[in-house]
Amino acid sequence: MRKARVARKTHETDIAVEVDLDGTGRYDVSTGIGFLDHMIEQFSRHSLIDVTCRINGDLHVDQHHTTEDSAIAIGQAIAEALGDKGGIGRYGTAYSPMDEALCRVALDISGRPYLVWKAAFTQEKLGEFDTELVEHWFHSIAQAVGITLHIELLYGQNNHHICEGIFKGFARAMRQAVELDPRKLGAIPSTKGILGG
Repeated sequence: MRKARVARKTHETDIAVEVDLDGTGRYDVSTGIGFLDHMIEQFSRHSLIDVTCRINGDLHVDQHHTTEDSAIAIGQAIAEALGDKGGIGRYGTAYSPMDEALCRVALDISGRPYLVWKAAFTQEKLGEFDTELVEHWFHSIAQAVGITLHIELLYGQNNHHICEGIFKGFARAMRQAVELDPRKLGAIPSTKGILGG
């Protein structure tokens, strides 16, 4: 059962997250930020990782803490559900087209968190969501799960399409990486015998 729950409470946010790596892409997301809800829902649906994410955050201050902590908590839950990572695909790659935009995501659940970000937005907000927080969300989840993560916008103009394409590409790459390969017979996908360090 590759499931996990994380409860995380600080002076800034109160979060409850559940994930099921072997789910069907079901989601129940409420962060208080409509566009962020939409992106986490896209992640769940296209990765087939079931995600429940409930957050009460200090949105009267700004969206930073809620956005960052959603990624940390979801990432911690995924890391816990992965356990020792035995039998997983480990690597994932996806090209994600959305109308005029094309994004490329490549990742390795290596235990060595690193983000390479080659994307930009031309407007400050999508709905009420601050676009500068998109990169930060991916940095936070890469740190929490332990992912080497490369995200690149190859081309595109519409900011909504760019952001959604990135989240969907990440989802598809994660689906590949977390899925169990029956040929591996539960072996750790590393010649070192461990992932990380």
